[in-house]
Amino acid sequence: MSTAPTDQGPSVVWRIVRGYMLPRWPAFLFGIFCAAAFAFLTAYLTLLIQPVINDLLASKVDLHAMSNLVWIVVAFALLRGAAAIGQAFIANRVGLDIVNDAQSELVGKLMHADLARLRATHSGAFLSQVVNDCQMIQTAATTGFLNYLQSGFTVAGLLAVMFTKDWLLTTIVLVLGPVIAWVLRIFSRFAAQRTGSSMDANAALATAVLEGLDGVRVVKIEGREDQERDRVVKVLIERKKAFLVLMDAQAAAAPISEVMTFLMVALVIAYFVWRESMGVVHLGPLSVDKITPGAFAAFVVALLAAGQSLRQFSTLQTTLAYGLAGARRLFSHLDIMPEIRDTPASKVMGASSGRLRFENVTFAYGDGEPVLNNVTIEARRGETVALVGPSGGGKTTMLALAPRFYDVSDGRILLDDHDIRDVTLASLRAQIGLVTQEPFLFDESIAANIAYSRPDASQADIEAAARQAAAHDFIVGFPQGYQTRVGELGIRLSGGQRQRIAIARAFLKNAPLLLLDEATSALDTESEAQVQAALERLMEGRTTVLIAHRLSTVRGADRIYVIHHGRVVESGDHASLMRQGGLYARLAGSQDLEMTPEPA
Repeated sequence: MSTAPTDQGPSVVWRIVRGYMLPRWPAFLFGIFCAAAFAFLTAYLTLLIQPVINDLLASKVDLHAMSNLVWIVVAFALLRGAAAIGQAFIANRVGLDIVNDAQSELVGKLMHADLARLRATHSGAFLSQVVNDCQMIQTAATTGFLNYLQSGFTVAGLLAVMFTKDWLLTTIVLVLGPVIAWVLRIFSRFAAQRTGSSMDANAALATAVLEGLDGVRVVKIEGREDQERDRVVKVLIERKKAFLVLMDAQAAAAPISEVMTFLMVALVIAYFVWRESMGVVHLGPLSVDKITPGAFAAFVVALLAAGQSLRQFSTLQTTLAYGLAGARRLFSHLDIMPEIRDTPASKVMGASSGRLRFENVTFAYGDGEPVLNNVTIEARRGETVALVGPSGGGKTTMLALAPRFYDVSDGRILLDDHDIRDVTLASLRAQIGLVTQEPFLFDESIAANIAYSRPDASQADIEAAARQAAAHDFIVGFPQGYQTRVGELGIRLSGGQRQRIAIARAFLKNAPLLLLDEATSALDTESEAQVQAALERLMEGRTTVLIAHRLSTVRGADRIYVIHHGRVVESGDHASLMRQGGLYARLAGSQDLEMTPEPA
């Protein structure tokens, strides 16, 4: 399975911008405008301090001017609040849109992923990707981005105000800026390094919880509730450790930047004392006048406000690092291309007769030993072909190869005269109906589960399929009939009822090739009889390949292939295989199946 290289730093940022931000540029433009307005108003409010302080100290208070100043401050404060609210509203709405897009993209990618990849990773890890990693895109692309801009604009505006009050002092402050940036950068890198561990901890927690819930029956029957709780507690402890390191880094960053801000305030006060003692200072062609008390007050307020923005910078550094780490993980999964996919040369397959042929097929899972070795079988149009043999021989793998859940390692599989790798997946799978030992039902209505292969099917079509599957009578017995929800994995239905819903789904699909994988082995005798009768109606006129351990269900098959250790060791009908006295006859004998060969 090929994976594109994981994007690093700038490329991740550009991918977020290109894929999620540029398509929403009007909203982001408005958000940037709000951030800039907030910064401008913050800076301008500090300018109002100087005349007030100077007038107060000079005992020359203009009451009319002060009254006007009150209204100016109120107006600017309201505008500043409106800008902050507008920015937050844009961040919330655009952020949720981005999360929805990222989650939709990831779920779509997972649905099209190779079965081998899906089986190799626990569903809890995928759940963590969909819920947590996608959520981090919002942090990186909206809230973090706009707040970062707001803080940057605010610092720039306040520096401009400070420069108008005393350019020399502002220059001294700017010289110290790289030191502060270096300290913040250290915390950002530290947080980024710990972010991956915290996300892995989230995935481990989701995996542990889902696994316990999936196996809750086994947990309860074995009395292992407390042990399962303890297992999750261990995961929680590791998760706490991972998050504690990250949270400590975030918690320490702001106070340290605050300490540095107040150190600069102390430096400013010391400078003010020095300036008062020096008078006018000449620096070559430039001179610096004494700073007035009002200008000094405005400078300090601007410096404190800039310090507040710098503290936000320190928090945003870790926030953005967290968001970019999530984006990097997300993109690494989105970049995985499935090996089993359509190619530009893939053709749409028309209606099939259902004739299936395996030609010298060899198959191995990943780099493991071959599960199938040089297997050749054939199911002609309308025939019923059975695959039997000891467990672990490769029978279920053969059924998985027919719809291209996996691709053969060697040889080829033909449907009619088409190599299944040369046709589109959708047109191939449209020709195949599948009923397994444990049918999967969605937590939807019975009607929706039957119509899953044909969402546009009418109610009459759904009911007709249910009647053919001997399911109609028990369905209408429910208070809500066909609108009855089946519960998670169909838990509200019995095994026989679930199986007949799955058979009804296959009836409605009406595919020419039918694959049956132990479709009755998990049922009681009464349910098996009902399901077997429904299956026989389903098999009429279709090419059927079925797996069965109960050999009594395959006696009428047109051809039986005995699969052992990944090879076809015998083939023929029931009577001929019994006469051979080989593995099939021994399996039949172990099941007390009649040993007397039937008349040829």
